[in-house]
Amino acid sequence: MLALLPTRLWSDPPAEMIDPLKPASHVWSLVLMIAIVIAAGSVWAVSMTNDPKGFHDIPWGTSLSSHHDLEPMRASPHIVEYLRKTEPSSFAGTEMTSVLYVSVDDQFARVIIRYHGDYVHRRVLGFLESRFGRLERVPGQMARGLTQQYNWRGTETEINLTYQAGTERGYIFIDSRTLAPRFNDYITDSAE
Repeated sequence: MLALLPTRLWSDPPAEMIDPLKPASHVWSLVLMIAIVIAAGSVWAVSMTNDPKGFHDIPWGTSLSSHHDLEPMRASPHIVEYLRKTEPSSFAGTEMTSVLYVSVDDQFARVIIRYHGDYVHRRVLGFLESRFGRLERVPGQMARGLTQQYNWRGTETEINLTYQAGTERGYIFIDSRTLAPRFNDYITDSAE
């Protein structure tokens, strides 16, 4: 009769039956939480407090071809990039690598600003925060990373700043929220 009693009184399977390549499910949950915290650590987004509704007194939707102080730099049938003829490329009181005005179907829709250097980045970030709203940094979030991204979103304008700390290069896209999505209409599958 004793031979009929089970030799194991617990519900866990014997060690030789556990798959060593399959980690416990709680480990995956922990790994996922850590990955989310790291990925989101250098991305901030806030609502814009003062929507500019354009750039440098040029409202969104304006025909850039009629502005005599802008010259076309690159053109395709629907998208034209312009550069100012006389003014140096500057933004936030600092010299930039380039400031391009972009139109889609002859309507002003985007500004692309490129810059270089950590000092310039701090000035640009300070300017954007003072003009369009302070970033909400949560205690414990990473303030620096290889790629930092910031976003301000207004009713008519969206500003996206990306800074690559390794190369010290920054990119700012100031977009019309209604016109900028039309750029996607002219992207071909062959990336021409």
